[in-house]
Amino acid sequence: MAGLIGKKVGMTSFFRPEGDIACTVIEAGPCPIVNIRTPERDGYAALQLGLGIRKPKHLAKPLEGYFKKQGVQPVRLLREFRVPSVEGYSVGQLLDVRLFSEGDFVSVTGWTKGRGFAGVVKRHGFAGVGGRTHGQHNRERHPGSMGSNTFPGRVWKGKRLAGRYGNERVTVENLQVLKVIPEKNLLVISGSVPGPIGGLLLIQK
Repeated sequence: MAGLIGKKVGMTSFFRPEGDIACTVIEAGPCPIVNIRTPERDGYAALQLGLGIRKPKHLAKPLEGYFKKQGVQPVRLLREFRVPSVEGYSVGQLLDVRLFSEGDFVSVTGWTKGRGFAGVVKRHGFAGVGGRTHGQHNRERHPGSMGSNTFPGRVWKGKRLAGRYGNERVTVENLQVLKVIPEKNLLVISGSVPGPIGGLLLIQK
């Protein structure tokens, strides 16, 4: 089914008779339908949704022409959501948090916090090669020996090494919608979702 584009507002507690649980507050939509992909024309069925408003003077000419052709107001973000069928949807239609109901289970896609270039201890949880003993120093957070013998005489491909850590697309499934607040475009969802506060999220049933 269709989803919504949103952003992470923060985390809080949700109180229930059986106890309180951690939950995430998401500001989702309203999202206008900018384009509809059909199996006959595009080979698949999907809705292209937008979020936010953008002034036409800040658009590149091709993008300005695209929005003009679709007959919709320019938006800041464009994302596609695959749907089984596009029946009942039309370009310009607004989708908001009323798409979801309390008790629904959703998948939330986000981008994890980017941590830049990180070593093996932070990136992969290595223990390091030991303390400052037996004459060694400045090796506490190093990966240690990783090569083989004469064959192959090099480090195997796929070894866990230092490198860019974070900023990866991650989907968390089966999170329950605890509360829907249509007047503020808010969803309260059980558990945590990837990314920082203010980070982009895609919510789908």
